[in-house]
Amino acid sequence: MRVEDGFQPTPFVEGNAYTSDPVLPGLLKRILPDRIFAEVEPDLTRFGGEVVTSIRAISERATPPTLTQYDHWGQRVDRLETSEVWKELKAVCFREGIPGIFYERKYGEFSRVYGFAKLHMLVGDSQVVDCPLSMTDGCARVIELVGTPDMRRDILPRLTSRDPSFAFTSGQWMTERPGGSDVSFTETTATPTGNAKDAMWPEYVLDGFKWFSSATDSNVSVALARTGDIKDGSRALSLFLVPLRLPIVPDPTMPPSSPITNGIYTHRLKNKIGTQIVPTAELSLESTKAYLLGNFNQGVKNILPVLNITRVHSAISGTGHLRKCLEIAVSYSRVRAIRSGTQLLKDNPLHVAQLASISLVYRALTHLAFGTIVLMGKAETGTSSAEEGHLLRILTAVAKGFTAEKACTALEEAMTTLGGMGYMEEVGIGRSIRDALVEKIWEGTISVLAMDLVRTAQDPVTFAAFASWGTRIIDSCPSDLKASLEKPLQLLQTGIRDIQAIYRGTDRMAPLVPRPALLLLGYIASSAFLLEHAIWSWSTNNAERETDVEVFRRWVIEGGMVAVMQDVHIARGSTKERLTTNTAIVYGVKL
Repeated sequence: MRVEDGFQPTPFVEGNAYTSDPVLPGLLKRILPDRIFAEVEPDLTRFGGEVVTSIRAISERATPPTLTQYDHWGQRVDRLETSEVWKELKAVCFREGIPGIFYERKYGEFSRVYGFAKLHMLVGDSQVVDCPLSMTDGCARVIELVGTPDMRRDILPRLTSRDPSFAFTSGQWMTERPGGSDVSFTETTATPTGNAKDAMWPEYVLDGFKWFSSATDSNVSVALARTGDIKDGSRALSLFLVPLRLPIVPDPTMPPSSPITNGIYTHRLKNKIGTQIVPTAELSLESTKAYLLGNFNQGVKNILPVLNITRVHSAISGTGHLRKCLEIAVSYSRVRAIRSGTQLLKDNPLHVAQLASISLVYRALTHLAFGTIVLMGKAETGTSSAEEGHLLRILTAVAKGFTAEKACTALEEAMTTLGGMGYMEEVGIGRSIRDALVEKIWEGTISVLAMDLVRTAQDPVTFAAFASWGTRIIDSCPSDLKASLEKPLQLLQTGIRDIQAIYRGTDRMAPLVPRPALLLLGYIASSAFLLEHAIWSWSTNNAERETDVEVFRRWVIEGGMVAVMQDVHIARGSTKERLTTNTAIVYGVKL
């Protein structure tokens, strides 16, 4: 039989990335003031159409980067060549205002929401271009906070520009071979040169090795380096702005300078499971010029804004990939016929139940991510309360870790709803799975984030603020709605009490508790945001009110919270014998 003969599968067509989204339009309508929502929605609708048409067409032509370390004459050149598609995708983002929208602040505290809404739609078709953009965002914020006046004049406008010919991107160099996420073992050293033009460009030279540098094609990077004794660990680190080529501000009339003009040598490109279009490398720094950012020996403190911002970008990466894959699964269900062509998948109850389960995760994660983004916007514009500041401190880590954990599993489920078709590269789910997996590692694994929360809990006010926030949302539930949600509300309140007990005495916390405790925080926070939305929907008589209420109910009762509460209970009661048995299970019994 010829391929043209016989049964012909019906291609599915995805809808507009904004208007077909089951979550984003309603969520934005609630959290944005009416005037701002009316102003930005046409742009979001326009952009949602471009994502699945012109931008996707660009993205599908991307190829991995290549590195030429030596030329024909044996001269070191370290020529990194990225795909023209990679450059065009960055240009698209610049023109769309990512990250410019965040710093123009046309919409004040809601500028973050607007910009991240665009990024949320773009992620699945961006070839992970948000990797350099997230670090660019973080670098811009650090310069805004602790940069010198000259840095704010010469570098900040480039990091936030909408003009691709003028804009800079930034990297972030923290990871080194001895420590991974533990920067206290940083080997890279910084030495003052005494050659600074003036106090506005405090100049040092860096020597060391950065084992994992994403977006190596960027113009600048922020980097940690040792400015004190290694025995002082992370307390002897400072933060630096590093030009990848000299001069830091290029002359537009001159050709680009050599990649090794600043003593930065590319040892090798990383061969990664996913994010294959992102140029990630191992770098040697040899007398590399760099400029001090912020106070001496306060590098960890000064780089925190970068970490907080990139962790929120990481959460949006998870929701964005899930958005695309869920839309593919739903679109396919509308055209794929089963039972000898007598029934579409969309009319099969078992299939729709699976899609509903995936959608439940998507809704919860999206509300969690944007709830955190709202708090970030308030913090950056000075409009947040003390309680909201404490809440942001917790949710930045929770949103990043919880979204990465839950989104990856949901992506796999979305793939299975297409059967064998879902396993095909052309469909696009496979690449999203590979690219999203890195979010479980980048900017901290769940275990790293969990221990960060334990340190946060040393200030008891922080988790008291979390409990107060969650309880206040529960108490705001109208009586007629509360009567129908008795079980999930009780369960949510129990979870809040458990969290208070868990983090009340961190010095006595059992060693296995931090990880399940973070996941419980993720369930509680996402549930609270879903409840907040359901209350709004119910009170405004929104057309989706019944659905929004049911989403909250199912997420609390059926979404996995009960199982995680049990995991926490087991972890809190773990004994030394359990720890010993864990070792035996993993490594065997030594005879």
